[in-house]
Amino acid sequence: QVQLKESGGGLAQAGGSLRLSCATFGRTRLGVGWFRRAPEKDEEFVATINWMGGTLYADSAKGRFSISRNNGTNTVYLRMDRLRPEDTAVYYCAAHESGVLFSSRGAYDYWGQGTQVTVSS
Repeated sequence: QVQLKESGGGLAQAGGSLRLSCATFGRTRLGVGWFRRAPEKDEEFVATINWMGGTLYADSAKGRFSISRNNGTNTVYLRMDRLRPEDTAVYYCAAHESGVLFSSRGAYDYWGQGTQVTVSS
């Protein structure tokens, strides 16, 4: 059974940085993505990485966020720089067992509980 656990959320000031972590358990070579849900908004794709290190970013994340992984520890990271108040959301990591870089929520079979990120202006 695959389980995901996020950590690293919290409060940051605009222009600051945070790094989220997603530890995966139960399966290796997972494709892992980050999604976020802001208050009163639809869930939004942020970034994804396959087990080979290929990446895909949402336009809102390009140039500010960086996704990476450590296959030895089965952990995926989302480094977020130059944070903006509109980045405030609950961030979820999700996983699937394909090497394809998916941006659609429906492609992901496993989900974490989410971690809150709040960016103050």
